[in-house]
Amino acid sequence: MLQIQEQSQRPLTTAHLAQTMSLLLLSNMELRDTVMTELSSNPALELVEEAVCPNCQRRLKNPGPCPACSIQQNEQDPIVFLSPRESYRPSLSHTYDEQPPDQEPAAPEDLTTYVLQQLASDLHPDDRKLAAYILSSLDEDGFLQDPPAIIARATRSSYFQVERVVKLISHADPPGLATSGPKQALLAQLDLLPEIGSILPLARQILNEYFTELGRREIERIAEGLEISPSQVRQAATFIHDNLNPYPARAFWGSGRGPQSGNPNVYHSPDILISHNPSDTDGPLVVEIFSAVSGWLRVNPMFSKARASTNEDQTEEWSKYIERASLFVKCLQQRNNTMRRLLQTLVTKQREFILNGDRHLKPMTRARIADEIGVHESTISRAVAHKSIALPDGRIIPVACFFDRSLSVRDRIKEIVKHETRPLTDDQIAEILKNEGVQIARRTVAKYRSIENILPARLRHRNNVGNGEQV
Repeated sequence: MLQIQEQSQRPLTTAHLAQTMSLLLLSNMELRDTVMTELSSNPALELVEEAVCPNCQRRLKNPGPCPACSIQQNEQDPIVFLSPRESYRPSLSHTYDEQPPDQEPAAPEDLTTYVLQQLASDLHPDDRKLAAYILSSLDEDGFLQDPPAIIARATRSSYFQVERVVKLISHADPPGLATSGPKQALLAQLDLLPEIGSILPLARQILNEYFTELGRREIERIAEGLEISPSQVRQAATFIHDNLNPYPARAFWGSGRGPQSGNPNVYHSPDILISHNPSDTDGPLVVEIFSAVSGWLRVNPMFSKARASTNEDQTEEWSKYIERASLFVKCLQQRNNTMRRLLQTLVTKQREFILNGDRHLKPMTRARIADEIGVHESTISRAVAHKSIALPDGRIIPVACFFDRSLSVRDRIKEIVKHETRPLTDDQIAEILKNEGVQIARRTVAKYRSIENILPARLRHRNNVGNGEQV
């Protein structure tokens, strides 16, 4: 009997998890569209337009924190609450409302959008949501966090459908995305290069058979195993180093196509607002997570009551509506709860970054946060994706910036260049950082400098250094 009960509950659990993950992936604007679509198609779902806490449904006298859901454990803990209001517009001295429409800054193109635009003509309509799911679930290096079988189960797709979409993504720009690791990313990139002489087959053979040895630069061992000269191995290793990237997502952000720090206000309506408590500016930070819609969702009690008086055919149909509405409400509550727990942890750990700027960002990974709040790392990736946050100084940044380990280093590089008395080379900047305890390679300095729009030393003028202007 117990086994039968577990089997009957398994499809519902899978549906609950899949829908929660899909809702977690959405920004507030996208979630609002999803909620309104569900309201229009399901008569059992009702929107109650009154000021209540989205978490516990207590009636609120004002749109501030719910007294029951925002209790602090310590005095300096942030006050994190789910807001009953939909959105926020920054009230700065120079807001978007005051700008002519053609002068409003556009949000930068993210990696998911960039790849989906390339695949638009190749993807079957049924594959588009799956492709978006896979792209949004990649880690910061561009690799899959879940094997195809798990993705197929979570998205209710076939294994072969997932493999087909993954292959399309891996051959888009930047090549190698959605692979399982650096080795597979390099092999996917090799597939796209034209066959020139014997270097490609040799590079592919080395990657397939001696990937670990290649990373250790064991040239002699590879040459002995392949029965070729060490010079041939070195030639292939140089080819791999110069033409392939083991971390494909970094190639995208390193190209300068990602968000630029020179224009932080890249979002019109943030999903989250961090502010000071008006009555205590030195006290805890207040974190408001905006709701997708004003009011709260529930299963319509009148619809449930009327089901009892319907005929057998209608009863079955209405029961499906009620079950779907109940599932949607539970999944939305689960999404909100995950967002609240995530923001509680992020703001607690990154208080100095929020108040004092990029230099104070502490190194932090999605895996570490996932362990602390008891969820899978892919859940954190989905919760962070497509979300923006307004800081107390008026900046609106992607939530993903909280995990950008390069941010504090890039800020230090900007400061070094700003105060240089003569143009410093990337090697000299790397040496300065090394003396400060930051181990960084010259080419990494060059990449960060490019992201910050700082010209190379030979192009920076002595009287106009650090601002990235052409001279």
